[in-house]
Amino acid sequence: MAGRSSSRAARQAWAEADVAKLREAVSYIREGAASPKTQQFYDISGDLTTASECVRIISSATAFNNDAPPDIVWCCAGSAYPTLFVDTPVAELKNQMDSNYFSAAYMAHATLQAWLKAPFEAKSSSSSPGTLLERHLIFTASFVSFFAIAGYGPYSPGKAALRSLSDTLSQEMNLYASALPNKPKVRIHTIFPATILTESYAAENRVKSDLTKKLEEDDPGQTADEVARTSIASLERGDELVPTTFLTRLVMTSVLGGSIRNGWAVLDTILSWVMSLGMVFVRWDFDVKVRKWGRDHGASGMKTPPR
Repeated sequence: MAGRSSSRAARQAWAEADVAKLREAVSYIREGAASPKTQQFYDISGDLTTASECVRIISSATAFNNDAPPDIVWCCAGSAYPTLFVDTPVAELKNQMDSNYFSAAYMAHATLQAWLKAPFEAKSSSSSPGTLLERHLIFTASFVSFFAIAGYGPYSPGKAALRSLSDTLSQEMNLYASALPNKPKVRIHTIFPATILTESYAAENRVKSDLTKKLEEDDPGQTADEVARTSIASLERGDELVPTTFLTRLVMTSVLGGSIRNGWAVLDTILSWVMSLGMVFVRWDFDVKVRKWGRDHGASGMKTPPR
């Protein structure tokens, strides 16, 4: 995301708890900047799993941006600990919710407070609601927000909760758009990547069960750049829910419920009719594979010689 977005904003602020990773990321962003002499980049060290720190981060970013809150906030913190649920340390269950849900929820709360509760002054008295630039709050969820996979019990609930939060806020923003017409309209978006081929993915595979790897074997994965390119293109089209692969889109359409459809909603609606039936067979196939694994290799989730 950093590399792809470095050419799109005059000022960018990035927050991360790990100072070394943060500085490495900002250095990478600067190298890819379209106008390094005029663009400004700011790094903020902070623990995103703490609500007060998220408030401080937004305040710091606002001060950096000439006392104006950022117009786009993209929540992409998080990590997966893909182990079988009963084998997962209880402390890790909390860590996963903190990392994958609360970090985004706290940042969203701090951001929306800054956007909706603080006074806003248009650049000129002639400005009208139609001329105000929209603000965008972007979450990063996952394929497992739509379809559960054995071995992601510690991780998938946080991502599913994030999707629910996204839908809720999408509806709530209609209240503020109507009641506060002199403030910029707020749009909510959520990105749904599947496997991203990064260092974090390699770390996940070190704790992941062989069963989970078997269930994922048909997913070739995407590079981080592919995910960023697809995400930004969809955001620029105005999409609210953004799957980064066609397979993810197919699965997403089977569980859209009351979520906003993209575009004119026609294609997503047609796909939902097809996939509501197709997913019955997909789930059956996964269940068959899991039962067969148990018969062949036992309950550990790891590969053993066939019985």
